[in-house]
Amino acid sequence: MMSKEVLMTPDGLRKIEEELDHLKSVRRREIAEKIKAALAFGDISENAEYDEAKNEQAELEKRIMKLEGIVGNAKLIDESEIKKDEVSVGSMVTVKDIEFDEVMEYSIVGPTEADPYENKISNESPVGKALIGKRVGETIEVQVPDGFAKFQIMKIGR
Repeated sequence: MMSKEVLMTPDGLRKIEEELDHLKSVRRREIAEKIKAALAFGDISENAEYDEAKNEQAELEKRIMKLEGIVGNAKLIDESEIKKDEVSVGSMVTVKDIEFDEVMEYSIVGPTEADPYENKISNESPVGKALIGKRVGETIEVQVPDGFAKFQIMKIGR
């Protein structure tokens, strides 16, 4: 089980709790039905459907344990305490990529909520770490997979 405190936004915790509920109430039942159907084929020693369903069940239980650990160790970010003048977890940050003259907006979240496709970056990622504690107008330089990137902070919000 996890023992490390997990920073989360209320929305992020809600999503984790919804997934956990779905896995426990719906997916467990579905997999139990698959196992039951596979057992109906008879001899389980050479029953691929049974093996597949048991493996799926093991993966499901592993995911449930992980999510329960996250929920149990969640530390909610109090949105009223998010600073508007300094980047912190829960901030919405608008930055300008100096090299490409491109403006991007990122939400700084805990590692369990990070999703680059939704522009949610972890406070533990290289860019997230570099942004934490910075103010509007400041420039950061951070190592990224392609080398180094320079960002200027344009705006901080919630």
